[in-house]
Amino acid sequence: MDWTIPRLPVAAFFDAALDLLTQQFSGVTRAMSAVLATGINASTGFLTGMPPWLVILVTVVLIWRLSTLRIAIFSAATLLLLWNVGLWRATVQSLVLVMFSTLVALAIGIPIGILAAVSTRFWRVTRPILDMMQTLPSFVYLIPAIPFFGLGAVSACFATIVFSMPPVIRLTALGLLQTPPHLIEAADAFGSTRWQKLVKVQMPLAVPTMMAGINQTIMLALSMVVIAAMIGAGGLGGEVWRAIQRLDAGAGFQAGFAIVLVAVILDRITHHISDRLQARTTGTG
Repeated sequence: MDWTIPRLPVAAFFDAALDLLTQQFSGVTRAMSAVLATGINASTGFLTGMPPWLVILVTVVLIWRLSTLRIAIFSAATLLLLWNVGLWRATVQSLVLVMFSTLVALAIGIPIGILAAVSTRFWRVTRPILDMMQTLPSFVYLIPAIPFFGLGAVSACFATIVFSMPPVIRLTALGLLQTPPHLIEAADAFGSTRWQKLVKVQMPLAVPTMMAGINQTIMLALSMVVIAAMIGAGGLGGEVWRAIQRLDAGAGFQAGFAIVLVAVILDRITHHISDRLQARTTGTG
């Protein structure tokens, strides 16, 4: 006797759920798409419309103020190299997408992380969701982005926000939960409210861990922006994708190396800011 096991309609379930969400929230997603598209296009147009040397000069001075002279010199050399090899516009497009995606991811993720640290029940619910979000392949996030926002930079921004958010949520919560118990007891002894303990005791001590989460969010945003070139995001990822389609190994490695240099700059800046904040918190700076 031939036994056949009925196939569960998992794919059909996800199709129906996505269709329902798209129909119900199409108005909201269109409004969000318009706002994001305006901001992304305006920022990209402004930066690419200015002389590259001026943008590089302002950027290097800002990096110098935020970090060190060595990082600023490395950033200047990197940006001048990218301008020289014809990747300036693509670099600006990628950095604008990373900036918008990271800001939105942090604006959503940090409050969720704080809430997860304050509420044990919420943290128990949030942890498996974060595990799932960090386990899903990055390409999967492109699937719901297209029906909600269509092809282009906005879909890339949406997918990048969702993909890069888990680290800042997790590390914000862990940083707050790792506050030494004796400091919490001391704050309670002085009659501190929950808000006062959070703002004056837990958050200052959690700054290094939170900055690690911010660093990881930026790195994931950059990696996702590159992958999102498959749905028309452009930027350095678009250069890599075009090189693959044309079998142009030289252009592909050039764009890939540019992505690495940009990632190094962003990583060094965030690490230095984290060290500076930690020094202020501990009173050693």
